[in-house]
Amino acid sequence: MSTGPGADSAPVHKPDTHTPGGKKNGGTFSSLRIRNYRLFFTGAIVSNTGTWMARITQDWLVLSLTGSAAAVGVTTALQFLPMLLFGLYGGVIADRCPKRQLLLISQAALGLCGLALAALTLSGHIQVWHVYLVAFLLGMVTVVDNPTRQSFVSEMVGPEQLRNAVSLNSANFQSARLVGPAVAGLLIATIGSGWAFLLNGLFFLAPLAGLLMMRPAEFHKVERAPRGKGQLREGLRYVAGRPELIWPIVLVGFVGTFGFNFPIWLTAFSSDIFHVGAGTYGFLNTLMAAGSLAGALLAARRGSTRLRMLVVAAVVFGVLEIAAALSPSFWLFALLLVPIGMVGLTVNITANSAVQLATDPAMRGRVMSLYMMVFAGGTPIGAPLLGWITDTYGPRVGFATGGLVSLVAAGTIGLILARVGGLKMAFGWHHGHPRVRFVERERLATAA
Repeated sequence: MSTGPGADSAPVHKPDTHTPGGKKNGGTFSSLRIRNYRLFFTGAIVSNTGTWMARITQDWLVLSLTGSAAAVGVTTALQFLPMLLFGLYGGVIADRCPKRQLLLISQAALGLCGLALAALTLSGHIQVWHVYLVAFLLGMVTVVDNPTRQSFVSEMVGPEQLRNAVSLNSANFQSARLVGPAVAGLLIATIGSGWAFLLNGLFFLAPLAGLLMMRPAEFHKVERAPRGKGQLREGLRYVAGRPELIWPIVLVGFVGTFGFNFPIWLTAFSSDIFHVGAGTYGFLNTLMAAGSLAGALLAARRGSTRLRMLVVAAVVFGVLEIAAALSPSFWLFALLLVPIGMVGLTVNITANSAVQLATDPAMRGRVMSLYMMVFAGGTPIGAPLLGWITDTYGPRVGFATGGLVSLVAAGTIGLILARVGGLKMAFGWHHGHPRVRFVERERLATAA
């Protein structure tokens, strides 16, 4: 089924988001009232489950083939290297082209990558360089798929539901993370890794079906950027001139590069510190996913996005990672993964929605490609480095290093945002307890 040549020029129907009494519909799942987004959401939860199965299986397979946490880091780096090298070009393509057609191509390509890895594994010919190659190919597809999916959300739901839909997308991803690792661990332990890769490839039929069933007439109209020279530079200048965009992107860059290397740390803690198998490794990922899901659902209920929350969440994230790195027992380590997942998702969702809402629709593809390039594209730098630190100095030092860098980055950028916004740190008492907060400099002078 094709979308038709006039899909993007069709009349726009904006779904009603108000109740008969005149009150705006709200709630945690309000954007699911929109049919196109509901199809998108349903297809995504199936493919996301397969993606998490493949991620866990891929990391465990590489560790089994090489015995090295650094090799796991190399695999992760190769998957994100294309985003670092070509991410901005993906944003230009997303701004120029019909997004539904792009997603049909990219989702089919992701499914084929999964099937190729399944064929290699089930045939018994799998080698570590095969995994490296497929990881790189997945990254190449993601260069276009990621900014297209991110910016396509606004076309499905419109600006009023954008924040809620971004949060539900993260909840969707983390819900799949609850199921995927557990299923992957079971499959690895019983019938082998190849079947997890096979299911992942087949699961991409669900988002393809959802995209084909959408009604183009119900998309919210967004002007596509015309073809022209200098569009990459235009996107960079646009971001550089807006502190409300550049500093959240820089912060998530540090957190993503150094603080989100969980495949390295969880495999290393499982094998070297706690000496557990693939099933328990999947369980640790499930615990983190439970916290992430809670964070996503809480974000979906919030009616506003504040940069102050982003900075505070990033500080707490760094502190929790350091605490987990130093935890003396398996169960304390496991329990700390729940709040780490919750706060980590809060950082990601808050930054994502703040950047999208502050961006012109015609620039959103390029801005979100820069966001994803910085957030995920730093992995080729962070993953091998943290993998080397983990192999050389131990998993505890590697995990603590990621938390410390996230903590320092959050504190520094928090002070920069306060200075840009004309704020100053104030100390006081609230109901008998000490309180630290940022207030406007003029208000502080008046109070003095």
